[in-house]
Amino acid sequence: MSAPSIPGFEIDEPPPAPLQRPSIPKPDNNTTVILRGIQVALNSDIGGAFVADCCRNRERIFSDDRLREKYEIGSDADWTEIINNKALRLAIAAESERRMLNGTAAQESAAKIFTEAPEVLGSILRDQKANPRHRIEASKELRTTARVGDEKAGDIPDRVIVTINLGNAPEDKLVFDCGPPKQPKEARDAEKEEW
Repeated sequence: MSAPSIPGFEIDEPPPAPLQRPSIPKPDNNTTVILRGIQVALNSDIGGAFVADCCRNRERIFSDDRLREKYEIGSDADWTEIINNKALRLAIAAESERRMLNGTAAQESAAKIFTEAPEVLGSILRDQKANPRHRIEASKELRTTARVGDEKAGDIPDRVIVTINLGNAPEDKLVFDCGPPKQPKEARDAEKEEW
């Protein structure tokens, strides 16, 4: 005796086989490179620093020689293995895009180029044939560059003043002068303190 049939469903036939999806390999988060003779995961702190330095190399801020020296990549075989590491190339591409989008790449590139500015300004300042106005401007710019951080006097503390207006009359105004912000206490040194 067969089971009562329900319109739209065939109970007697076996269900169709589920669709087979092609297996997509998951990215290996533990991909490693050999740095200083030690296997280092790309997702570690040192691996992340290496990826960032590889981005700087790609952006021509670091040279190949500087990168190899910093991470002690001595043999050409190790260098070739690093160059051919697909996961590393993908990580470098992603980090390069992040650095480009948040402006870090441009900032570091500008900082590298700016290191040449004092030499150029110095040559303008020393050039006796240069326009005196250019020489004066060069000296001002050199002074500003040499004294970074002198814009604000160190002995004048910042103050925090809070004003709350409750109405139009002067007596409806509350003013709280909180004074200078408290400075964090100096870290204690166990070797210098007495018990």
